[in-house]
Amino acid sequence: MILTRGARITGAVLCAVLAALVAAWIVRDIRAVGDPAALLRYWAGYTDGWPRKLPATLQADPVLLVVYVLALLAALRSPVAASTLVVTGLVTLVLRLPGLWIIGSSWAGDRFGDELRTRALIGTFVTLAAGLALVVTGAAGRRRPEDVYERPPTRPGRGAGVTAFLVLGASGAVMIAWEIRQLFTLPDEVYPAWYVGGEALTLGLTAAPPGWSSVALGAVCVVVAGTALFRAVHSRPLGMTAAGFLLVSGVCGIARAVHNEWLEHFGEVETEQQLGTLTSLLLAFAGATALLVLAPRGFGSAGPDQGYGGHGHPQGGAEAYGHPQGAAPGYGYPQSGTPGHGPPGPGTPGYGYQRSGGGSGSPPPPASPPPGW
Repeated sequence: MILTRGARITGAVLCAVLAALVAAWIVRDIRAVGDPAALLRYWAGYTDGWPRKLPATLQADPVLLVVYVLALLAALRSPVAASTLVVTGLVTLVLRLPGLWIIGSSWAGDRFGDELRTRALIGTFVTLAAGLALVVTGAAGRRRPEDVYERPPTRPGRGAGVTAFLVLGASGAVMIAWEIRQLFTLPDEVYPAWYVGGEALTLGLTAAPPGWSSVALGAVCVVVAGTALFRAVHSRPLGMTAAGFLLVSGVCGIARAVHNEWLEHFGEVETEQQLGTLTSLLLAFAGATALLVLAPRGFGSAGPDQGYGGHGHPQGGAEAYGHPQGAAPGYGYPQSGTPGHGPPGPGTPGYGYQRSGGGSGSPPPPASPPPGW
């Protein structure tokens, strides 16, 4: 299924609105902090040198900004635009939903001020509405490709699917294991705030609580690992989104380890810090690897069991090599567009002739889209 032109434009406008909202909050934080480097240290989770005015954003916000920009480009030209819009909308809903009760709490007003809290609440409602509209647009604005020159949605190749299954599945399992451990390590007064927000934790005003984000990302990684193994179309945009968050989280963890000299004195630090450093290395590696294998355009998909290899030839359940599409096997069988079978189609000289494109009976492959979304 592909998106109609109207749905593509609508999705691109919604992504532009979401990107503008995130960018506005980042600019506000840069102005409030006065030093972009200090904001980066805050996003990375450094425990020293916090700015006097707490930022409203966390490390997930710049990742969301990149996701929205890429989703905007995908909405306009990518064959997986429908899946991309649905994934972007769902990620937006999951990460911004906790803002409804965090912004409305009394401690948020004391910490950030009523004026900023009011702006954040209005922005959160707009963001949630746009996220829901993205899901509806991506799900309801689809149609079947009727033009033979229109690219069908692409799915990851077998090697990419297996690789994504291994790295994302391992990352998701490790993240969920860490959250199970939090049940036994966090103090009773902190544990609820870790997942739903609270005064016991210093949070970004518009960001989700750390436990909420970690559980959501771990669950998404596990889901993507399973769907990528079966080469589902939506596993590419969803897997790339999860990989982006993994990469940033891992890089920030590595930066903290270097800053605190945990890597330099790895054998001397506590076991908890050693495991945390190893987890950061795993997340960074998994995110980078998943992006590398899922970013290429993959293989065309004309149906649940059909996929085009990189050269336009049917694979995996498509019609046999050398047979005309939409016709019974046999050289010279009348294709669509021959006498008695409708008007001539593109590249069909007439009855008994094969289409151009290497003599395989397949139409010439369309131009390759740019790598990525």
